[in-house]
Amino acid sequence: MITYNKPSKLDRLYDYDYRWSFMKQEKKRNHVTLQQVAQHAGVSRATASLAQRGSTSISTATREKVQAAMQELGYVYDRVAANLRSKVSTTVGLIIMELANPFYSELLVGIHHELDKAGKTVILGTTFDSYDIQERLLSTMLENRVGGIIISAVPGSPSEPIDRIRRLGIPVVLVGRRPSGANGDYVGIDNELGGQIAVDYLIKKWHRRIAFVGGFSRLSSWQGRKKGYDTALRLADLPIDESLIIESPATRQGGYDAIQQVMDNPNPPTAVFCYNDAIAIGAMMKLDELGIKVGHDLAIVGFDDIPEAAIITPRLTTVSSFPRLLGSNAARLLHTRMENPDIPSQTIILQPSLIIRESCGHAKISALNILGN
Repeated sequence: MITYNKPSKLDRLYDYDYRWSFMKQEKKRNHVTLQQVAQHAGVSRATASLAQRGSTSISTATREKVQAAMQELGYVYDRVAANLRSKVSTTVGLIIMELANPFYSELLVGIHHELDKAGKTVILGTTFDSYDIQERLLSTMLENRVGGIIISAVPGSPSEPIDRIRRLGIPVVLVGRRPSGANGDYVGIDNELGGQIAVDYLIKKWHRRIAFVGGFSRLSSWQGRKKGYDTALRLADLPIDESLIIESPATRQGGYDAIQQVMDNPNPPTAVFCYNDAIAIGAMMKLDELGIKVGHDLAIVGFDDIPEAAIITPRLTTVSSFPRLLGSNAARLLHTRMENPDIPSQTIILQPSLIIRESCGHAKISALNILGN
């Protein structure tokens, strides 16, 4: 007996012949075709197609006439159908946590800049760190016939769904976060080194009680930065005080709330290493309310070097994670993978850099210089 296994949803979504035959049968109300636009403008369909793509091979007057016809008729370019006809998609799916976090805004700028040069369009989805939302977004990306996906995965995500998408022939580049056990293309920052250079800088400024504030331990980036924090303390023969390690949402509000817990410690720290700049800025706002002067009474170091870090008062010392560069590298890697699907997978790790500003003060630097340290 022959058993027929019905294709799964993911398999069928990327079966071009299946999908195209389905779309040919689907009748959409008031669907305006490019041929109708051409007739309305009094040009050939080929000329209308050139105008739709903004080609300079036709006159400006003809292009404007066709574009006016498109507006009058309500023509909408069907990118999905075009991808199916050519069997090459120019659309890329991007899944990130949120845009309110300036790190992701900067990451998006880098991705858009590179993909725009490559002639690709981005479909953006935000997960707010919800695995269910991430799953829905991945399905939506496939339904919209994306040619590849860039994703900053939700903490705790299994690698299997992403591996399965890759097995369907759809390139996936992980950026910033890498699920446990995930293989394939990845672009990230050396979080461990970033944490180590931040804490080492504070130690060299004679701080001996240094808190690590913000983020959650389930994040691979948190784990890396915490490991760097531990390494710097261990190399300086300093104890790791668990009461100075405070988890919180990676937001300004998270930093605002967490720093109160830090300062309520019976033996409070003299310096704080924050998981990211948003947390550091929130902490600085609360410290100002408490009458604690950052850069004089307490030193703070952030992570990411978002634009606001350079203009807040005092300006924030931070570890740059180069989010725009991360984005551009992820976009270039995805474009390369889409053009050459058989090349070996790549891992790109950027090296962080400490940006020294006023939030750690200056007096102790002078003292160290005098001592020759």
